[in-house]
Amino acid sequence: MIARLILSLSLSLLFSCGIVLDALADVAGSLTIAGNGPELTTIEPLARAFEKANPRAYLDIVWDANSRPAEMVKSGQAQIAVAGTEAPALSATPIAWDGIGVLVHLSNFTKDITKQQVAEIFSGKITLWSEVGGPETKILVIDRPRNQNIRDAFESQLGITGKIAGAAKVIGFDEQVVKTVVGTLPPLSAVAYLSLSQGLSVVSGGVPVRLLPIDKIEPEGPTVKDGRYPLRRPILLLSKKEPHPLVEAFIQFALSPTGQQLVAETYIPIKDK
Repeated sequence: MIARLILSLSLSLLFSCGIVLDALADVAGSLTIAGNGPELTTIEPLARAFEKANPRAYLDIVWDANSRPAEMVKSGQAQIAVAGTEAPALSATPIAWDGIGVLVHLSNFTKDITKQQVAEIFSGKITLWSEVGGPETKILVIDRPRNQNIRDAFESQLGITGKIAGAAKVIGFDEQVVKTVVGTLPPLSAVAYLSLSQGLSVVSGGVPVRLLPIDKIEPEGPTVKDGRYPLRRPILLLSKKEPHPLVEAFIQFALSPTGQQLVAETYIPIKDK
C-alpha cells in the first residue's frame, strides 16, 4: 500500500514537473520585434520585462524609421510588427490606444476644428487659418514619412489616403516636428500631427504649442479611450496567422495586468484595470 502511494506521488510529481518544463519550453527561444514609430518607448520595457519573467527567451528589437515592419514579418525577418493599422494576411492584436494630436503654435488662436476641416487642411483644400476662425496666416502642413504607421492611421481615418498636399513638409522625428511648429513664424503658421502622448508631453513641458480640440472634444486620455475624440489609432502587434508559442506568449504578456501597467506609462491600456 505504502509502495503504491509512493509510486503514485512520484508519478504525480513527474507529471507536474513535465507540465512546468513544457511551459518553460513554450517561452524559450528568440524573437524579433520590428517597428518604426513612437511606440519604442513602450515596446522596449515590455520586452525587457518579458525576458525577465522568461529567462530562456530573448527578444531582439529592430527599430528603424525607414523600415516596413509588416513586410518584415511577412518575409520572416521579424515575428512581430508594431503598427497602427492592420495588414493583409497578418493577425492583429490591439494592446493599447493612442490619440493622434493636431499640433499648432501656442499663438495660433484657432478655437477648435472639425474632423472634416482637418481632412481639408491636410489635403490642401483649406490653405488659410482664417478659413477656420484662426489668424490671417497661410497654413504650413507638416506630414510624416509614408512608411510610418501614424501616417497610415491618420490618412485612413480622415479618408484622405494618398491625398495629403504635395507641398507638405515631410518630417520623421517628433522632436523635429515640434521644433518646426515652434519655429514657423507669420506669414506662415504650421500644423502637424503626432502621437497624442508625445503631444501632451511637450505641452505639459512648457513648449509653446497647443493641441487643437476636434469636433469640440479635447484631446486627452479619457476621450480617446471611450472613442469621443475622433482621431485615435490602436497600437497593434502584427504576426503571422500560423501558431508561434513565443509570439503568443509575448502577446499574452502585453495584455496581462503587468504588461498593461507598462503600456499605461505612455499609452491608454486596451483593458480596464
